[in-house]
Amino acid sequence: MITQKTILLVDDEPVNLQFLRSALESDYDLKFARNGEIALKAANDFKIDLILMDIKMPGKDGYEVCKELKNIPCTEDIPVIFLTSLTDEVNEAKGFDLGAVDYIHKQTSPRVIRKRIETHLSLVRARDLARSQKAAIYMLGSAGNFNDSDTGAHIWRMAEYSKILAESAHWPEDQVEAISLAAAMHDLGKLGVPENILAAPRQLTPVERNIIETHTLIGSSILKKGNTGLFDFAAVIARSHHERWDGCGYPDGLKGDEIPEGARIVAIADVFDALTMVRPYKKSWSVERATAYIKENAGTHFDARLVDCFIDAMPQILKAKEKWAIKENEGLIDNQLEKRIHTIVEEYPRLGDQL
Repeated sequence: MITQKTILLVDDEPVNLQFLRSALESDYDLKFARNGEIALKAANDFKIDLILMDIKMPGKDGYEVCKELKNIPCTEDIPVIFLTSLTDEVNEAKGFDLGAVDYIHKQTSPRVIRKRIETHLSLVRARDLARSQKAAIYMLGSAGNFNDSDTGAHIWRMAEYSKILAESAHWPEDQVEAISLAAAMHDLGKLGVPENILAAPRQLTPVERNIIETHTLIGSSILKKGNTGLFDFAAVIARSHHERWDGCGYPDGLKGDEIPEGARIVAIADVFDALTMVRPYKKSWSVERATAYIKENAGTHFDARLVDCFIDAMPQILKAKEKWAIKENEGLIDNQLEKRIHTIVEEYPRLGDQL
């Protein structure tokens, strides 16, 4: 059963409310308010999907109500469409600055009003879908590290390093953000590796090494089931981030440009972070030593061009490293997750098209 969307109609003139009722009641669950105060209460009391609101009303006008709605967490995301008369002097810029999404003349035909509402509700559905899928991405990233021995900061750090490196390599902005999401899922396949191998405080035996190498195939297989452009991208990275430029990596022995560039970027970010963190079988390396290792292996393990980009971006890398070290020391990694998702969704809405 499809639940009707709920629209709040706000106007001090009963005739206008009746007109809107006749135009919309067959398709939507309608709530009514005769002034701004009642509108604010209704927006808090009900799950409102969209608001059609007159601007000129006694007491709080539409602009004031819109401003208050956008300052309340539970109502800030509700689309507000202002209703105007043909004779109204309307400051459209002011309305948009306050967070309104559209203006509709009260004399507009019911068919056009319905179409405009459908358009804005479809944008809300796309936004909500993008949020849900990004939340799933971060849960999958955390799941991939669940049996591992580090604090979990590794996946967020190296995802940010990947983003910085992609920027340094002049990737388009939307692809830069995509790799910051996809990189977080690069080790999802570790879910299929026994914990005693992941946490072994020693070098692995050849048999154990073969087992742990299967995490690339496991992760890729899981992520392919996402059946979206972003999950397909993540599946490629999960499979190929342990390939080497000289063809001696795994699981496919790809060489040079055969390795997808996203996987080449993640390979550098992943190794740098792994070297500079404590593991059960080793102490952390200094940044200088890890950087020297990356440079020494340019053209063998790593793409030399991307190594140059990584070195060029080192100031940003170190800034990110310090930021995550502070969060890790203060136990803020899990608490920051929701904020990070929110930031990415709000700042990069175009990613919704890729999900």
